[in-house]
Amino acid sequence: MFSALGRTVLTFLNYLGEVARLAQETIVALFVSKVRWRLVLQQLYEIGTRSQLVVAVTGAFTGAVFAAQLFFQLKRFGMESTVGSVTAVAIFRELGPALSGLMVAGRVGAAIAAEIGTMKVTEQVDALRALGVHPIDYLVVPRALAMMISMPLLVLEACALALVACYLVSVHTLGVAEASFMRNLEYWVVIEDIYKAVIKGFVFGVIIVFVACHQGLKTTNGAAGVGRAPTEAVVIASLSILIFNFILTFALNVLFPVGV
Repeated sequence: MFSALGRTVLTFLNYLGEVARLAQETIVALFVSKVRWRLVLQQLYEIGTRSQLVVAVTGAFTGAVFAAQLFFQLKRFGMESTVGSVTAVAIFRELGPALSGLMVAGRVGAAIAAEIGTMKVTEQVDALRALGVHPIDYLVVPRALAMMISMPLLVLEACALALVACYLVSVHTLGVAEASFMRNLEYWVVIEDIYKAVIKGFVFGVIIVFVACHQGLKTTNGAAGVGRAPTEAVVIASLSILIFNFILTFALNVLFPVGV
């Protein structure tokens, strides 16, 4: 039992070290090597633009469902006017960043791991080295920059659409008074809530891109390895997002204390 536990801990620490080494090499490459902005723009389209539909639908229906459930519960206490403020706080602080991160991990993380994994097993990565091109500069840096730019914007888009859906469901479907809805929303939602959403989105984007790139670069065993890499990337990135969401919740509440 102790041997199995020790192997698990050592494997986990080794994996963290490999991902941290990849992140270090990427950061160094950002300042030392020439950034290929054409590739960055291509990845901005693939990661940001093509993920908008998934994130938009996720945000809108999350806001709509959350508002409806809150209304049915708060109406018993005569507090249905607070539906908008409670939904907005929950969306900005937790649901928007977490759900957007999970959806992007499923869509983009799997694609990155599969693409780089295919290049690895077909020896295209070795060909880059033979041509004097560092794989980190060519494969990881553009994707990392694109993800760092796209993910906070996608999170904000999801939060905005969630609020719009909450307003439509609450005011135009369930009959909440618009004046009280807006008054409570303006009173309880502060700029710090938006900061929290952006910071969480940035951190989740970093997690997704480095986990996916690492899984792709360590792919072996041909087609079988390419099939495993996206699955492992999505699982690891999703679990990491949930864990870091918990840690960031405490850290950001210390950085941005909740005021009344």
